[in-house]
Formats: sequence, C-alpha cells, structure tokens
Amino acid sequence: MTVSHLTQTPRALATERLQEQLVERILARLGFNRRPTPTIDALRSLYSAWCERVPFDNIRKLIHVRGANPAPLPGSTPEDFFEAWLKFGAGGTCWPGAGALHAFLTAVGFDAVRAIGTMIAAPNLPPNHGTVIVNFGSEMFLVDSSILHGHPLSLKKDAETSISHPAWGVRSVWRESNWFIQWRPLMRLEGFDCRLDRFPATESDFTDSYARTRDWSPFNYELSLRVNRGDKVIGVASGHSISRLPDGSVTRTPLTPNDRRRFLIEAVGITEALVMQLPDDVPTPPPPWSQTAQTLAESAR
Repeated sequence: MTVSHLTQTPRALATERLQEQLVERILARLGFNRRPTPTIDALRSLYSAWCERVPFDNIRKLIHVRGANPAPLPGSTPEDFFEAWLKFGAGGTCWPGAGALHAFLTAVGFDAVRAIGTMIAAPNLPPNHGTVIVNFGSEMFLVDSSILHGHPLSLKKDAETSISHPAWGVRSVWRESNWFIQWRPLMRLEGFDCRLDRFPATESDFTDSYARTRDWSPFNYELSLRVNRGDKVIGVASGHSISRLPDGSVTRTPLTPNDRRRFLIEAVGITEALVMQLPDDVPTPPPPWSQTAQTLAESAR
C-alpha cells in the first residue's frame, strides 16, 4: 500500500497575473458587475457561480488528442482556458481548470495556492489531481474545479467538515496525515476519495502533470462532463447523460450522437461550432503501466 503524508512546502512563486481586461470579462460572464472584495462571502459567491457556469469537461482535450495535434494541450495556460471558455462555453479537466481558477482568484486578490492530490479510483495510484486551496489567516478552504461542490469546503485537522447537499455534497476527513475528500463522480456514483497530498504547488508542477496526460488519461477517449445547474448536477459519463437531482436520486439516459450534440448545446451551453468537432467515444484502454495492459501485451505476442 502506498502511504502519503501531506506536505506543505514553502510558498511558491506567484503566477504572472491575468490581464485586467480578461479578469473583467470573466467576472461579467460569472454574473458580477464589479470586482468583489476578497472575503469568505465573496469566495462563496464566486465559487458557486464557477460551479454553475464553468463545466469540468474534456471536450477540447478530446478534439486535440484524438486529432494528434502536437501543440500544447488546450488550457495549458489560464489565458487559453478562459479565452476558450468565453468563446465556446467549454471548461477543462483538473490541471487546466485548477490552474485557471487559481490564476483568477489570485488576480481578484485572494490568497490562493495550487494543490496536488490523488483521486483514489483504484489502489496505489500516484498523484493525479490538481486543485486549489484559499487561505484566510489560519483557515483554509478547498475550491475544486472538478468536484464542483458548490461552496468552499473548510479544511480542519481536528474536525470533520462537509458541504451538505444531496446532489453535490462532499465531506472532508483528516486521517493518516492527509485530508481525504469524499465525493461522488458521475462515472462512479458510489463515490471514492480524493486525497490531498501537497501544497502549494508551482505552475510548472501543474503544466508538467497535464502534459504527461497526452499519451494516456481516462479523459483521452470518452466524453466526460460535469456542471451544477440549479439544485442538481448534470453531465455525461460512459456514453450517458447523468443527472443527480435535488433529492439525491439519479437519472441515467443513453446518448445517441445526435442526443449528445443536443445535450451539449442546449443543456450545457457549448457552442455548436465546438460540439461539431467532437470525435465519437472509443473504449478507454487500461493504463500502459497497469498489470492488465502488460498481460494484454504479452498475450498478443
């Protein structure tokens, strides 16, 4: 078993700030007509708006990787992430989404840091997740651009904390020298833990981790999307549209290619121009380093 202990490293160098005009455009798209003061109440409002309007998705990455585009992966810089979101309505996966959220919150005046964690979807996985922590003196709050838990989640070592909501609720527990975030992804409705491993992380930690996903990632083959709408979570996983409703129940509907296009355009708000470039899903192969992949390779010899 891999044992990880949370590491708090010396404060990383600040990211080059987003241009003021871009920050104003982001705020306007999130529904703010003026720059907020960086308070916990403002963070709640900004993060709630982000969860409603900036989807976690792999649309641009699928188009890029499946098209064998040798350029840097989409969203590799916060500027690229936001310009695409403003133009197409698409977000990104964890590394670009968290990098963009960190850059935005920092530009608005929050004391935000990047953090690296592990989505424990299987035993003994290496760190595979980027997220953001915001500091208010001695208090720390998680704002995750992938889990989209609606409100900042307080992180405490001496008490369990939670966001109580039937659709996107999460829970934080300190154990074995780490915080574990218990959440429920749409592709695994029973849920699994995200362990926070290290913070603050650097910009290059994020960009290098993202670049390593070019050759294999669970988000290189099949459409995955999640966003909050009202009191429910909607999204796509494993070829189905999935909604977790305000009472906690789940609906799951298979998607034809036309259904998928309609859902992305009408329900999520992705532009037709981008949706029409999206390739069909293909089965996700096992990771190249996994025992399953090695066994398949040996049997094919």
